Amino acid sequence: FFVSVGASMAAIRAYNDNVRQHLQGLQSVAKQCHRGKVHSVAWNRTGQRLASGSSDKGACIYSVPGRLSKDLDLRGHTGSVDQLCWDPTHDNLLATASADKTVKIWDARAGSKTTKSISTNGENLYVSWSKDGRTVAVGNKEDVLSFIDTRTWKIARSKGFNFEVNEVKWDGSGKLLFMTTSHGAVEVLSYPDLNLACAPLLAHSGNCLSIATDPKFTKFATGAADATATIWDIDELICVRTITTCEWPIRTVGFSHDGKLLATGSDDPFIFIHSVDTGEKIHQISAESGAFTLAWHPSQMVLAYAGDEKDREHRAAGLISLFGVPSSGDHA
Repeated sequence: FFVSVGASMAAIRAYNDNVRQHLQGLQSVAKQCHRGKVHSVAWNRTGQRLASGSSDKGACIYSVPGRLSKDLDLRGHTGSVDQLCWDPTHDNLLATASADKTVKIWDARAGSKTTKSISTNGENLYVSWSKDGRTVAVGNKEDVLSFIDTRTWKIARSKGFNFEVNEVKWDGSGKLLFMTTSHGAVEVLSYPDLNLACAPLLAHSGNCLSIATDPKFTKFATGAADATATIWDIDELICVRTITTCEWPIRTVGFSHDGKLLATGSDDPFIFIHSVDTGEKIHQISAESGAFTLAWHPSQMVLAYAGDEKDREHRAAGLISLFGVPSSGDHA
């Protein structure tokens, strides 16, 4: 036992040292992509495409890595696009959740035309696609969570809550949904019966704002207004790590493709990257305007992110940054 633990810790230290050295040699490049604040970025499952949604009522799809080249400008929403996500089972299907009370489905092969549009009963804030591709969960400002059956593209069931829900993520089985709440806890909802599966997971002392699962669905992480991030074991539903590096509310979190790094974005002028195994800070990325959305590439040490940068007229600059792409080539 002690030999295996020692060997494991040696491997963790070696990984942390190697990745720290690797990240120190990387840079960020930025490109103006929207006419308003960027609210959400997400990679498709192959990492060949990046999508973004914005307060300018639009979403975009880009070819990456290499140059951040815009392939499609998705227009059709009449309100802010607050979050988007890709179908985990499909390279080309994208869901966008908007304040215009719709969820739209786009097929990147079909150009800029909406494939499906599903009306909801409120201004949508967040969206999450189940691992098996069968269900899209979407939540709105009225704290109503609706579930779209992708076989019919209709809302199969809905449930309202008497507490504020900020974001949701599925587990790997599609039977549990983790919900971040205003009272600092993570509520666990069973699906499809929509009952609370356990007592609230007491994660934070302030509003719990963000959540992400690791690629293998063994852990989830949360970020909150108390400036801490927590890492949880999904099977045991216990907190295994608390990260206290940030000084401001953590608005976005994300695991690297190997599940060994956690990035946190906040009002701090840095994105911090931590070891999942030890909690130690591995690297920090300069982000003077904070980071309100981030997403790791599914197979590379490349991080897409966006903050609240302003242009010369103090309007939202609509920038998207990529950390970890080759420094050659002009992305600006």
